[in-house]
Amino acid sequence: MPSLPELEAQRTEALRLDSSCALETLDEAEGFLRERGLLTRTPDSALPSLFGACHEEPYKPGAGGFAEWPRTKWSWSFELVERPGVYALKIHRGKTLYLSEATARLADPILRAELERMEAADEGWARLLRHLADAGPSEPEDLQVELSLSPPELRSLRAPLERCGAILTTSAGVARWDHVYSEAAGGEADLGALVLAGVRAAVLCPEREPERWFSWKWRWEDGLIDRLVGEGRLIRPAPGWLTAT
Repeated sequence: MPSLPELEAQRTEALRLDSSCALETLDEAEGFLRERGLLTRTPDSALPSLFGACHEEPYKPGAGGFAEWPRTKWSWSFELVERPGVYALKIHRGKTLYLSEATARLADPILRAELERMEAADEGWARLLRHLADAGPSEPEDLQVELSLSPPELRSLRAPLERCGAILTTSAGVARWDHVYSEAAGGEADLGALVLAGVRAAVLCPEREPERWFSWKWRWEDGLIDRLVGEGRLIRPAPGWLTAT
């Protein structure tokens, strides 16, 4: 078992945390996603970050928001999603999380379960989801007209659905997950599989972090980390730290 310093060195290299390993092209960014399996947009946790691996100065330092995105590589945030097998969902507690094809297969059973849960839970959500099922991906302006919604009303419906991954924004408009990922992966909705993918992506992370990675707090089971450790899928290389086998 590698020591904590050895794992930290592996993490620095794998997550391109040193500027000498900065991403230079969109092709490299796509390869980085496929290697790690999932990426946050900006650094906010132990998970690998698209913009964090760019090591480029922000467009306008100190201005906050979009101005803090990389000066020349900000467009990668949108261009990466145009690549086949790349998915961008707001399941990172409302923030964008990029998934590779392999990780999307792990997430698919949860996302389909969330579609069913949210359609049954609220008539407003159900109305929007049923409309998207019939109409397919739609521009927000069209949804406002077709559903007789004001912009704030549509935003209030979209936000929780996006946060849970039932819908996402694509180049074709707002879409249901099962339209974007049409062939069901099968299997059970297993949050543990995504947690394991996240720890593998991070190489090393604080033990208390994974519970805050995904929006579905109601799917978190007490003792999940202990179970994954007991199954030999996760390891505690030191107290309070996790790595994957």
